[in-house]
Amino acid sequence: MSNDSSSRIVAELREWIATAPPGAKLPSTRALVAQHGASPVTVQKALRTLTSQGVVESRPGVGTFVRAVRVARPNDYGWQTAALGAPQHRIRQLSTALRTAPNDAMALHAGYPDRELLPERLVRAAFARAARSEAAVSRPPAAGLPELQAWFVTELGTATPVDVAPPAPSDAVIVPGIQSGLSTAFRALVGAGRPLLVESPTYWGAILAAAQTGVQLVPVPSGIRGPDPDELARAFQRTGARAFYAQPNFANPTGAQWSPALGEEVLEVVRRHGAFLIEDDSAHDFGIDTDPAPLATRDGSGHVVYLRSLTKSVSPAVRIAGIIARGPARERILVDAHAESMYISGVLQAVALDVVTQPAWRTHLRNLHHQLAARRDLLVAALREHVPDAHLEAVPQGGLNLWVRLPDATDLPRLVRDCEAAGVIIAPGDEWFPAEPTGPHLRINYAGPNPGAFPDGARIIGEALAKQAQ
Repeated sequence: MSNDSSSRIVAELREWIATAPPGAKLPSTRALVAQHGASPVTVQKALRTLTSQGVVESRPGVGTFVRAVRVARPNDYGWQTAALGAPQHRIRQLSTALRTAPNDAMALHAGYPDRELLPERLVRAAFARAARSEAAVSRPPAAGLPELQAWFVTELGTATPVDVAPPAPSDAVIVPGIQSGLSTAFRALVGAGRPLLVESPTYWGAILAAAQTGVQLVPVPSGIRGPDPDELARAFQRTGARAFYAQPNFANPTGAQWSPALGEEVLEVVRRHGAFLIEDDSAHDFGIDTDPAPLATRDGSGHVVYLRSLTKSVSPAVRIAGIIARGPARERILVDAHAESMYISGVLQAVALDVVTQPAWRTHLRNLHHQLAARRDLLVAALREHVPDAHLEAVPQGGLNLWVRLPDATDLPRLVRDCEAAGVIIAPGDEWFPAEPTGPHLRINYAGPNPGAFPDGARIIGEALAKQAQ
């Protein structure tokens, strides 16, 4: 009844306001109570509603007034052009992978797993415990919580061969997510204006981090099986680069996983040129048919700088990643990370540590692998049925997405627009190339919401592609 009375008062006051001049004072609360036969609480609720709608404004101790209509005038920001000058590094627009899809759209573009693939119960319980712990009111060490450092190192150390010295907990630096980690690694190990070798295609976030830090990207061709070691060696020789960024396990976007033999060849090239391999193992928890084998486990001399994120596998709200580096490289990384963020939220570190040390975490990962396999296979079958002109060179053995090559004559921007008009959002592959793309591609996520709609999504893509061939 109170809600009905409040709505009635709002409607009647709006009629009065429509004929009142701007700045007119509304009757007092006491007068409105008497006029409408309602309680003070109901009247106050009606006034709050009108205020939230921008119809009236309240002046404490004075009263409530009809809001004056302000005529919007265009602001002149021309002075900022001279103050800012030309940008040193042009950063691409927001990636398609980060777009928020409308509720009625089919999201095949995202780079994150759907909520139902996350350990939600573990995360909520961990946040509750962290809120009651010292982490809620304490500043953590600059390099991160020692227990979380030890966890990252132990995860890597258990897979390290007996003839390779495992990393120590002090070799780890905790950073607020993989994107921050990439920027820190690029600044500390490469530096503005210097060359960094990268696979092509490569993770769009690495391209963004390079633009932000002023690093000059040098693309090295890479496919579903990884880069050519001879091409990599020539790129080192030609450019004098001292670092190579790569994703040896379930690469984004191709899904590639390097063979052990290729990993050894790449490591040998890196060592021969006295360089670093910046290994991004963000998809570590998303193996399906095989387990990841980080190259960092085969390196005891500090050539591999290893990054692993928990953001996608634990929760997007828990932006935590670890960098493992040895020697002076680790010190430079720590100094840069400290200058960038001082320290990382102790609560988020505590939550991440809590989740990954629960016995249920391993159970969750096993279930996750089965769910990813089912989704991947469903999407692969749908594409093969409805988009016969698309070429999937190989079914990835892990990760979150498929990398699909389209016919050379495909008008990719038009395809993206037509699919979105039909309710399907897809990610154009151009964003994953550090230079000109080698052809039209799509990166299609199979870990997003509503996998039951994959056949319909593939059908819409196929129909939009077929229209271009007519």
